[in-house]
Amino acid sequence: MINNSVIYIVSNIENTLNKLLPTLPKHNTRIIRNEEEGKNEFLIIHAQKTIKEAYLASSNTKYIILCGDTFRIEAQNSLLKILEEPPKNVVFILITLSKNSLLPTIFSRISHKIIKDKKIIKDCQLNLENLDLKQIYDFLKTNQRISKNDAKELIESLLYKANQQKIQLNQKQLDGFSTAIKLITLNSRPINVLTNVLLNLVCTKNKTLHKNEYL
Repeated sequence: MINNSVIYIVSNIENTLNKLLPTLPKHNTRIIRNEEEGKNEFLIIHAQKTIKEAYLASSNTKYIILCGDTFRIEAQNSLLKILEEPPKNVVFILITLSKNSLLPTIFSRISHKIIKDKKIIKDCQLNLENLDLKQIYDFLKTNQRISKNDAKELIESLLYKANQQKIQLNQKQLDGFSTAIKLITLNSRPINVLTNVLLNLVCTKNKTLHKNEYL
């Protein structure tokens, strides 16, 4: 039984709910999420509903499950206080796909568990060793309508390929990949984020080549 509020970072929210719900008391468990078809973002209206539900008195432990592929920043800000100091007998369970979808102020205050299926990283079409501006232009033109999920998968595969091809990345550049995924999660245009990632990779590759010429 879950006794304290927790964040679950998962591969699939529905699968996690199906496993979790049978372990919780049916009459004292509430699920709050975006019910609009095709929309999985946790909004301010859901945060307001959460706060209202949390302050409904209960003599038994009440579990409030907050689900979202992403969580709007204003929704998270409105939840900060109640998550940090839950009302008596209230346990919050946050379920999301990535820790980048949550503000550090929330992630640092609640214990978390990563429950991820082993992920197969798709091979990237680009050869980073020969990457140049023309290839980037052609690639972006072909993928200008790329979806959020496909863009995130592409960024992961770019990082994997960079490691495979021994392109040296410093910590700031590595953090840039995490930032890129976070920006897409927060609804930045995927094509704009990808443009920055690819241009940074070209700069990094060229610096690595120039460095090797002098060795």
